[in-house]
Amino acid sequence: MRADNNGEGGILALLALILQKQRRDADSFRRKTIIALGLIGAALLYGDGVITPAISVLSAVEGLEVVAPQWQHLVLPLTVAILAALFFFQQHGTAKVGRIFGPVMVVWFGTIGGLGLAEILQAPQVLAAANPLYGLEFFVRHGHAGFVLLGAVVLAVTGAEALYADMGHFGKRPIRLAWFLLVLPALLANYFGQGALILRDPASAVNPFFLLAPSALQYPLIALATIAAIIASQALISGAFSLTHQSVQLGYSPRVQIVHTSQQETGQIFVPEVNRALGLGCILVVLMFRSSSALAAAYGIAVTGTMTITTILFYVLARTHWQWSVWRAGVLTAFFLIIDLAFFSANMLKIVQGGWVPLVIALGIFTLMTTWQRGRLIVRSLLVDASIPLDALLRDLGDENPDKRFKPPRVPGTAVFLTSESKNAPLVLLHHLKHNKVLHENVVLLSIVSAQVPEVPITERIEVTCFPHNFGRIKAKYGFMQTPNVPEILALAAERGIIAKPTETTFYLGRENLIPTGNKPLAHWRKRLFIFMQRNARPATEFFGIPPNRVVELGSQMEF
Repeated sequence: MRADNNGEGGILALLALILQKQRRDADSFRRKTIIALGLIGAALLYGDGVITPAISVLSAVEGLEVVAPQWQHLVLPLTVAILAALFFFQQHGTAKVGRIFGPVMVVWFGTIGGLGLAEILQAPQVLAAANPLYGLEFFVRHGHAGFVLLGAVVLAVTGAEALYADMGHFGKRPIRLAWFLLVLPALLANYFGQGALILRDPASAVNPFFLLAPSALQYPLIALATIAAIIASQALISGAFSLTHQSVQLGYSPRVQIVHTSQQETGQIFVPEVNRALGLGCILVVLMFRSSSALAAAYGIAVTGTMTITTILFYVLARTHWQWSVWRAGVLTAFFLIIDLAFFSANMLKIVQGGWVPLVIALGIFTLMTTWQRGRLIVRSLLVDASIPLDALLRDLGDENPDKRFKPPRVPGTAVFLTSESKNAPLVLLHHLKHNKVLHENVVLLSIVSAQVPEVPITERIEVTCFPHNFGRIKAKYGFMQTPNVPEILALAAERGIIAKPTETTFYLGRENLIPTGNKPLAHWRKRLFIFMQRNARPATEFFGIPPNRVVELGSQMEF
């Protein structure tokens, strides 16, 4: 929780925090390794986002098999229906549902803690299991079987990674208070209670959780467990939305539709493309595995992989940001890394039984993210190579230029050219001059830059530079939790001398038609993949809030 990026947590926020201190050297092996680890961790979280809602809801609905075996055939249809409804209602936002999250979870943890405590009182000898010597004795006696069992034990701690990822939504103090005062005691009481129940009645091992409750309370417990599973699933789904938003702003994903579902909370967003993919993935894995016990084989690899990478990145942060010594950072990291790697190694044994599912999802997401990142860098270099220095263009427009043929007439209004962060005249401006042979009275070069922080204050949002001949450059900075808004940028720039009246402003955007026949160092299939992603990205007019009736697009063709 101390490794926060201005209050934001999660693996991409951690990566952005580390990169603030790293040299921007494209050939830096250390920097590339850190970025790769961060992207792998983020990709694994998407795999977790597919598995977690599926196993959470399915295991809750399977309580019907315990209290009413004759309804066993309804488990799968009910699970699919609940998941479909869950993802359908995402478009309405989580603000209203969030108001009941807290009370429901207090009831949930109070209930499972109370049920467990009641069983502990009947078989208090189970508390002897708190002695770690019994754990060591178990591993000594059972050897390899004990190691394999870690793959199931890890299910008891999955979800812990979400505490860090959701830091920005709730804050450090509420998470710490809720964890230590309610959640951890309730979970420990429930797990010890299940153990006590099995000591009294070994036959209850078939499903000790639901059998903790008296028969009269089992139906309400199933309903409460289902609601709690939906809430837990919501946390992962919202996390996937936030992760996608961060990926777009940090340059690891194409533009997607970002819908803000709350006027008060900027973090409450809805991403339709991600919602559809997660919903379809969850339903498919439920139909594929058909039971929570089978699905458990697919669960754990993504979580423990993310935990392991987070621990490694924490070490880098402690050394670079906090200036910890190698000994201090190494001892703390090694302690957690031993636990993480033990769980991760045990889960690797489940790859054949279903662990391949989150790995395949993660591999696909990682390939998309790295392809987009690399492709953007190549396209940016192509655009820079095709542009000319802005100083040279301004000289040609001046009176000192003897060749009057290259001085285009100026027409009323303002032209805004969106360009990357470069000191050159953008290619789209040169195409405009080449084909239209005129310039507007005011010309604005607008660059939107993503900062390695969650939010950039509005007072630090823009930098304005004025040039001769009514040229101006605006550099707008946005955090990775913010969505750029061009009308807002121009309104701020108007206070600093930029003239851009909404009814007299035209926005010029470049559209590159890429041909994968160039000699750039990128595999041919990845070039085609990048082109496909580029063509299906959300239009800049929608993403940046540009009025569509004030936009002119100029295309250019280049070998990629």
